[in-house]
Amino acid sequence: MVGETSIESRGETFFLNLRFILIATVFASNAIEPLIGTMGGMHALYMWIFSFHMPLFVLVTGYFARKSLNGSAGRKILMQIGLQYVVFQTLYSLLDQTLFQVNGIHHSFFAPYLLLWFLASHAFWRLLMLGMSKWTPVGQMTFALLAGILVGYLQLDGVWFSISRTFVYLPFFVIGYHFSFAAFTRIYTKWIKITAAAASLLLFFILMNWGVKLPLGWLFGSFTYMQLDRQEWYAGLYRLAIYGLQFIAALAFLGWIPFRASRLTDWGRRTLYVFLLHGFIVRLAVVSGIYSYLGNAVGAAVLLTAAVSLTILLAQPVVKQWLHPLVEPSVGWMMTLQRAVLRRSL
Repeated sequence: MVGETSIESRGETFFLNLRFILIATVFASNAIEPLIGTMGGMHALYMWIFSFHMPLFVLVTGYFARKSLNGSAGRKILMQIGLQYVVFQTLYSLLDQTLFQVNGIHHSFFAPYLLLWFLASHAFWRLLMLGMSKWTPVGQMTFALLAGILVGYLQLDGVWFSISRTFVYLPFFVIGYHFSFAAFTRIYTKWIKITAAAASLLLFFILMNWGVKLPLGWLFGSFTYMQLDRQEWYAGLYRLAIYGLQFIAALAFLGWIPFRASRLTDWGRRTLYVFLLHGFIVRLAVVSGIYSYLGNAVGAAVLLTAAVSLTILLAQPVVKQWLHPLVEPSVGWMMTLQRAVLRRSL
């Protein structure tokens, strides 16, 4: 029993470390996006990050979801996700129309605003796992892969209800939910980790030289085959190939993640704050006009340094102390209302 607790504790430490490093890559990728059209190095870095960061982020989310999927804890998290979505969908949309004045955005609660797709999909992943609770892990994974491939054939804009990304990334949520850290540590020995990290670097250089041939839309997961201009009957094979790339990229990137507890572990407990707030910073940077001075190697280095530094800043306890009511609003009143409704219905 002690051994199981130790493995569970080490697994939580590892995934908290991973979660913080991933949110840093999310911030960095969003920060450099305005430069990828003019700087080949930034384009390669952007593609490299997208090859692993969302699949792994979904996997981490699935890993932590297994402790709070069912019962009142599961209902509470679903309510909080819903409330967060309403609050930040409203805030981002209002600022877009007033301060940021960004065009081409669907301002609708049925079309998650940019990064908020993750909240909508997280709720759906939890509901889907509840629906598949009586299936075997193999059955769940088979359904997830088939759904991820088949959703691309829908003749619609994949952004609505975050339907495309929900099913495209569902396999990684299932993997995370059933992830065995004990088995992972037996495989990822010191030399395997070093080899994996080296493979991750190699993938970056491959993408730098040949990645321009791969349309970015395939890595986003938000577009259907119709939107990607691939309407052949075998278009699903392209999605399967992307799954292969993402799986390899994710396994390789895990070689960089430390097993030991550190400041990264503590910061990893507050990545939600970085995730929901960093979009405001990136938007402000874009409208400020600062990117006109960053289109060179020095500017890109400054931008990446700022993104990592701000990730650390937003993960500090004081940010949670100040902004907790906004980022993690209380849903106690919703739980009370639910109980009252249930009592009346009985």
